[in-house]
Amino acid sequence: MPEEGVKVAVRVRPFNQREKDRKAHLMIKMSGQMTSISNPENPNEEPKKFSFDYSYWSHDGMVESADGVFEATPGSNYASQRKVFEDLGQGVLDNAFEGYNCSLFAYGQTGSGKSYSMVGYGANRGIVPITCDELFKTMATNTDTNKRFEVTFSMLEIYNEQVRDLLSRENPKGGLQVRQNPKLGLFYVEGLKKVPVGSYVEIEKRMDQGTANRTVASTNMNATSSRAHTVVSITFDQIIKSETGSETKKSSVMNLVDLAGSERADSTGATGDRLKEGANINKSLSALGNVISALADLSTGSKKKIVVPYRDSVLTKLLQNALGGNSKTIMIAALSPADINYDETLSTLRYADRAKKIKNKAVINENPMDKLIRELKEENDRLKKAMESGGMIEGSAGMSPEEIERMKKEMEEEIRAQLMANQAMLSENDSKEDWDAKLRAAQSETDELKGGGSQSTRRSKEPYLINLNEDPMLSGVICHFLDTEKTTVGRKDAQPIPNVCLSGLSIQKLHAIITNKNGKIEISPAPGSASKTKVNGLPLSDKKELSHKDRILFGSNHMYVMMIPKHTDTADNTLPNVIDWDFAQKEIAEIKGFATHSLGLTKDQLIAQEQVLEMLPMVSEVNAVSEELDKRKSFEVVLISAAAQEGVDVSSNNGTRYDEGSSVRVMVKMTNLLNGNTWLWQRGKFLNRRYLIQDLYQRFLDGDDLSKVSKEEDPFWEPPEEVLIGTANAFLQSLSFALDFDDQLIITDYKGQEEGTLDVRVAPCDAKGKPADDESFVEDPSELLNKPFYFKVFVKKAEINKSRFSRGIRVQFSLPFPNKKTELAQTQIIKNTLSPDFDFSKVITINKVHSDHLKFLENGCLTFYVFGMQEDTRPEPNLSKLTTKELRQRNNMKENADTTVRRKTLFGNDIASDQSHLKAEVVLLQRKHDRLVQKERRIQEICKEWEKKQEGEREFEPFYRAVSAAAFSTGTRLKTRVQMLNQMLRLQRAVKMDDSSVSPQLNPPVLPPILRTSAAPGSISRQKTMDPSIVLQGQKFVRSLKTGSDLTNNKPTGGGQQRPTSAGGNTSNGSKACVIQ
Repeated sequence: MPEEGVKVAVRVRPFNQREKDRKAHLMIKMSGQMTSISNPENPNEEPKKFSFDYSYWSHDGMVESADGVFEATPGSNYASQRKVFEDLGQGVLDNAFEGYNCSLFAYGQTGSGKSYSMVGYGANRGIVPITCDELFKTMATNTDTNKRFEVTFSMLEIYNEQVRDLLSRENPKGGLQVRQNPKLGLFYVEGLKKVPVGSYVEIEKRMDQGTANRTVASTNMNATSSRAHTVVSITFDQIIKSETGSETKKSSVMNLVDLAGSERADSTGATGDRLKEGANINKSLSALGNVISALADLSTGSKKKIVVPYRDSVLTKLLQNALGGNSKTIMIAALSPADINYDETLSTLRYADRAKKIKNKAVINENPMDKLIRELKEENDRLKKAMESGGMIEGSAGMSPEEIERMKKEMEEEIRAQLMANQAMLSENDSKEDWDAKLRAAQSETDELKGGGSQSTRRSKEPYLINLNEDPMLSGVICHFLDTEKTTVGRKDAQPIPNVCLSGLSIQKLHAIITNKNGKIEISPAPGSASKTKVNGLPLSDKKELSHKDRILFGSNHMYVMMIPKHTDTADNTLPNVIDWDFAQKEIAEIKGFATHSLGLTKDQLIAQEQVLEMLPMVSEVNAVSEELDKRKSFEVVLISAAAQEGVDVSSNNGTRYDEGSSVRVMVKMTNLLNGNTWLWQRGKFLNRRYLIQDLYQRFLDGDDLSKVSKEEDPFWEPPEEVLIGTANAFLQSLSFALDFDDQLIITDYKGQEEGTLDVRVAPCDAKGKPADDESFVEDPSELLNKPFYFKVFVKKAEINKSRFSRGIRVQFSLPFPNKKTELAQTQIIKNTLSPDFDFSKVITINKVHSDHLKFLENGCLTFYVFGMQEDTRPEPNLSKLTTKELRQRNNMKENADTTVRRKTLFGNDIASDQSHLKAEVVLLQRKHDRLVQKERRIQEICKEWEKKQEGEREFEPFYRAVSAAAFSTGTRLKTRVQMLNQMLRLQRAVKMDDSSVSPQLNPPVLPPILRTSAAPGSISRQKTMDPSIVLQGQKFVRSLKTGSDLTNNKPTGGGQQRPTSAGGNTSNGSKACVIQ
């Protein structure tokens, strides 16, 4: 029995609209069988290369034909749907006719194009429909009268480890059971409906039926379709009659599997959730990965004694034969071309690379029918005898009677299931007459299904509602015609039964009424019901006329579009040609106050916008569950800016929290409506909880007693934890001039609303924390470079507005300096007060100031996070009597009263931060002004002291040194003294030299223009000068030193008029000019 490896193909799709909006770049290249991927974060890194059996380039190079089929343009290497089928699907078909089991499964992240390759869209049919069509075309060419064909079709879905039959409307509680055939060792789905089909049209109708049931189920169960696996199984039997009259059956099972989105578990961000082990959403894909890894190790012989974990999930049980068993298997991995999906795409390529190492041992399934029937009947007889005798339990010694009875029941159940399975196999081996009867019955049932042709005719004439779904493959599947004057919408348990039956969250027994009179269609909420219905994103409170393309949301997630083919002119001209799920959700988001345009947004903001649109319907759904289960919890989507995030990771920004690209985090806020406690959940944690809430709600629908669920297992319960009250920002610009900052900062929450004040002080100090004196001031921040720098942060006190935070308040902060591990500082928790006195200080040390440090000091801020403690407290008695719905309405009314202006977005702290920044700049300018005033005051004092001296005591050199020291001081004593010493040395040397040799070599200090050297340098005397201008300048210089006048504009600041000078250089009041003798 030769081994054959799993064939692996990869296919890259075009950019989708989301990727175009985010200006994504292409990171995938293909050449022959080689696929390479480039790391967008490191363009210089060598691209990673992978080799597969097929590498399909479907990113560009195509043109749409007249019938809507995409075909390759001349000279391009575009891989069309037909090309993919010819390489992959045709091989499946050929193997099926030879009698081999075949499996083809598609793998990749959500939105990567799996369903397009498998099922297709519109005229571009995928592998599954083309294979089915070609199967019957090939059968039609058969001319052998001794050969006949039997084809059966089944379709199932695996969601959250539960199996649902998509060809049956009703499925048992907990889904269908997966059992193992003890004789063959293979797993099968007990009770799965297998429908005989005689043509491709019948298969197409059955696939439409399965898709419709899948759509209804996913809407009712609030299931995410991208998290479900779909398995289409086609059993193809060839019965060949020999010359002797005996029949041989050649059987092939074709499994066509569309796997769930392969988002990595860590990418959902569910880490840290106490209930993360409770969700089964990713369990099957994780188990599949483990199975593939184990099989690859077995095939390569790298490990011995490997147990392949098929039993770890429902999916791997059913794919046991496809992977490492009796099957010829093909895997197609769908790739996103965009650099924004690099991690997911690389993970998919590695997964596919691992799968190609698997070896299968496929055999032709050909057996004499007489032998098969005889063996099955004999086995049935043995099983019946075993069940009649009660079953003998080996090794029952030491077991209690209860344990023995339980084991007997389990054995009887297994025997009964095996009998049913054998009986089903016997029925599969019926005679031609029996098969024909089954086929006719199935065809009669198929004909009763709503045919696409008749619906197309009606859709061109009658008004109807067409569904929208987040999965494009499930949109446009459900259609409700408004062919009567009055159409009621509600639950199927209403009396009388509504015309349109919906189920699920927030759907009332009688939910809404739609009337159609003389072509005028109106919708109104059911009388007396508080039903949730939205039209074009706005709540429906009264009767409203509907127009073509209006969007209607019933309950939490039943989204429909109103189509009026005879009155298309009533549609809004601004609407797109095709209304999809994303458009409807953006409309709801805009009405809730979230901006949905993409112009001018940064990459982080675009990502946040996508997550908001993704999570808004989920939050609405969870709120509906909370109301229905009366959990007293409310949820809302919030956007937290980087400045308002506790513990934000700024390492990727080199500590520059002030950069434009600072991250924005989308979170969900859960509020306890009884005591006001709040929790902020990251996106991944919320998604995980949502799955658990869906599961809890499904148990509620199944009739389980939820009162037995402990609070630790309840996804709505969370232990009390401290909450971020808000943040306060202290801008550090003053530190770059070695000045202190002392202020009362405003504490704002993520919405920018004021929550209190915080008194802080940031001041330069020495290594031991001793405050620096005034002389530490620097006029140029660059003077701090390459020197150690210390400053002290004081957290003095706070004033908090909301009384519920009196249980305990603390403050924490950290400075993310580059090349330095972030140190967290926090105060003690102060309890039982809203005016805590922290009296906390922390010395921050920079061993050597670099340009990055200066950049942060000049532009960055120190963010203080203020936390409040929460406790489970008894609610007010009047609140305990209210339902969750009433509490939410009360809470919304209170919030609307508190907020006069609805926020457009929730980028908190922007206004407060701007105010703080401006305030810090004002404080800095004031401090610099104070320093200049001090200088001016000191110079005036020096001048007054000099003026009071007798003429014989007025020595210019000491006077000049004092004025220079005060005027040119930079605040650093050492630097000032060195400069003064140098000037003194220069002057001393100048005294010893004659006038002709001084200026070229000595480079004396720049002196005011009135100072002139004379024959006796260093002495000051009264002198008559023949140049009146020099006398005037000298007078102005001395006067300016005393009064603070401005020498640059030659006008005294004191406001007095300039006095005239005499021709001899004397002023009118008799004063003399000062010159150097």
